[in-house]
Amino acid sequence: MKSGCSRRTSRSPCAAGATRPSRRADRSRCRQKKLYEVVKALPETDVRIQEDKNGVKVAADRFDSRMQTLPREDFPTLPDASGAAKATLPRTALREMVGKTQFAITGEDTRYFLNGAKFVLKPDSLTLVATDGHRLALVEVKHAVGVETEAGVILPRKTLLELGKLLAEGDGDITFEGGENHLFFEVGGRVLISRMIDGQFPAYERVIPKGNDKLIEFDRERLTSAVKRVALLSNERSRAVKFEIDSAKVKVTSSSSEFGEASEELVVDYTGAAMAISFNAQYVLDFLNVVETDIVSLSLKDEVSQAVMKPVGAEGYDYTYVIMPMRI
Repeated sequence: MKSGCSRRTSRSPCAAGATRPSRRADRSRCRQKKLYEVVKALPETDVRIQEDKNGVKVAADRFDSRMQTLPREDFPTLPDASGAAKATLPRTALREMVGKTQFAITGEDTRYFLNGAKFVLKPDSLTLVATDGHRLALVEVKHAVGVETEAGVILPRKTLLELGKLLAEGDGDITFEGGENHLFFEVGGRVLISRMIDGQFPAYERVIPKGNDKLIEFDRERLTSAVKRVALLSNERSRAVKFEIDSAKVKVTSSSSEFGEASEELVVDYTGAAMAISFNAQYVLDFLNVVETDIVSLSLKDEVSQAVMKPVGAEGYDYTYVIMPMRI
């Protein structure tokens, strides 16, 4: 390690998609975390890092410290890309795809194959889809990415989080390449290496309903505000809000034995049969918070089947959000 200066950074040093560490790797991770905490706590000035016997000196302004390190020879060998599924991806489109799907990834370790998002590359398009079993978020972008045949991998949740941070900085396309067990994203002058999840992702195409014949369009901001307000008095465990749909109106309601009840009526262009359907309020808000269009649509079949929400008038991508109704 050479001595030198670097600016303070807020980026975590943790690796994306890491597997369960060994004892030595665990000690290394703890040292990385401690270095990050020290640098983060320093004032806005240059940070001096200098090699020292069995460690490094970290100093800034009037602060001095010495931290123990492990031998550089113990650093693991980085995997090599195999050249499989090499593609050039549009930065803006991929950033939109990550932002519109990552919240739908499950956090349940028992279903490890859902702890990530399915990334599908085709010669003329790329697709990213995530689901937790209660809702599904799918984004497809038409773009020639340079592959000859279809290829699909499961990206770990942490990889998507780190990739989203990298995509938020700079401009220009990025390069994706697959290895035997790893994935490589080259973003600017940096390379994000991640393990892929080995598992069978659900057949998501079958989840998307084809027979939803009732369509309602909402002003996005108006619907967002109504759901937020009504959800304040919903059951804290279920977070359920009910959409009572009738001619030319939708009443959003909630009730809780502990807090009371609330409702708000929205004027819509609807002439179909009256019906009522309930959703988890947070699932609805997750979708509304990441779309930019002024109008969003809700398509339904009945009170117990999957509903579909979509942005109306979105350009550059096709976004489908499937949400399961609740029985309350």
